[in-house]
Amino acid sequence: MRPTFSIICFTVLSGMGYGAWFLLGLGYAIGPRCEPHRFGAGGVSAMQCGEPFLTHAGFLLASALTCAGLLCSLGHLGKPQRAWRALSQWRSSWLSREGVLALLTFMPAAWLLAREIAMPFVAIRSSPEWMPIFEWSSNVSFHSRLSGFALAVGSLATVYCTANIYASLKPVRAWHDRHVVPAYLLLSLYSGGILLLASGAIWVRGNWMLLAGVIVLSIAGAWLKHRYWRAIDALPAPYAGHATGLSSFGEVRSFEAPHTEENYLTHEMGFVLARKHARKLRRIALVLAFLVPGVLALLALVVPAIGVPAAWLALASGVPGLFVERWLFFAEAKHAVMAYYAR
Repeated sequence: MRPTFSIICFTVLSGMGYGAWFLLGLGYAIGPRCEPHRFGAGGVSAMQCGEPFLTHAGFLLASALTCAGLLCSLGHLGKPQRAWRALSQWRSSWLSREGVLALLTFMPAAWLLAREIAMPFVAIRSSPEWMPIFEWSSNVSFHSRLSGFALAVGSLATVYCTANIYASLKPVRAWHDRHVVPAYLLLSLYSGGILLLASGAIWVRGNWMLLAGVIVLSIAGAWLKHRYWRAIDALPAPYAGHATGLSSFGEVRSFEAPHTEENYLTHEMGFVLARKHARKLRRIALVLAFLVPGVLALLALVVPAIGVPAAWLALASGVPGLFVERWLFFAEAKHAVMAYYAR
C-alpha cells in the first residue's frame, strides 16, 4: 500500500495521545500517591500528593496530540466535510466505531482537562504558597475518579477499533494478522508513556513507575514487531488463483494484461518496497523507537540525576522511530488485487 503522510500522522499522534490519556485516566481512577518533600531554604517538610503519571503539561500535550491526529485523519478523506456520515455505520464498521468512541472519549477528557486548567486558580484563591496544590490534588472527587476510569476505557477502546480497521481487511494479508491489534495497543501505551515521561521529567523526579513501564514496553514492543515482521515475511507471494479462490481448479492466469497505464489501484495499492530497504528501515525503527528509549529509561532509573535529558532524548528518538515503523506498516502491505497486475 502507498504510505500516506496524513494517515501515518494520524496513527502515530493519536496513538500517542490516547496512550497518554489511558495512563492519565488510570492515574485518576487509582487515586493520588503521596511522597515527603522539602521546600525552601529552611527545609520545610510536607507531603506532596498527586495522581500517578499526572502533570499539567502532560495532559495538555496528550490532548493536543490526540486532536492533531484526528485532524490529520480528515486529510485522508476525499470529502472531509462529509466525515460525520461515517458515524452512522457503527453496527458494522470499525471505522465508524472508532469515530463514535473517539468523540465519546473527549467527554471525560474535557472534564479532567478543565479540572487541570482550573487547579492553579483554585489553589491561588484558597491557600498561600505551595499548600493548596497538594491538598487539592490529594482530595480526588468521585467524579474525577469516574471520569478517569471512563477516559482510560474509552482511550483503550478507541485504539482497539483503530487497529481492527486494518486487522479486519482479509485482502491485505500483512494486516489480517494476529500481531496487528496487540501491536497497536502496546505501541499506543508505550508512546504515551515516553510522552508523559518527558513532559513530567522537569517537575516529577524519579518517577520509577513510568521509567519501569517504558523499559518493559520497549522490550515487548521490539519483540512483538520482530515477530510480526517474521510472520509477514513467511507469507507466500499473492497470485491470481489465491485472489479469486479458484486455485483448486488449476492454474489461473489472465488472457491479457488488465491495464495499459497506471490507474487508481496500481497507484494506491501497488507500492513496492525492495526487501533490502525494508530490512534497513526495520533496523532503524527498532533502534530509534525501542532500543534508545529503553536504554535511556534504564539509565534514568539507575542514575536519577540524568532523568530530564534522558526523558527528552527518549522522546526525540522514539517519535521518529515510530514514524518509520508506521511507514513500514503501510509500505509492506500488499493488497490481493495486485495479483491481477502480476505485482
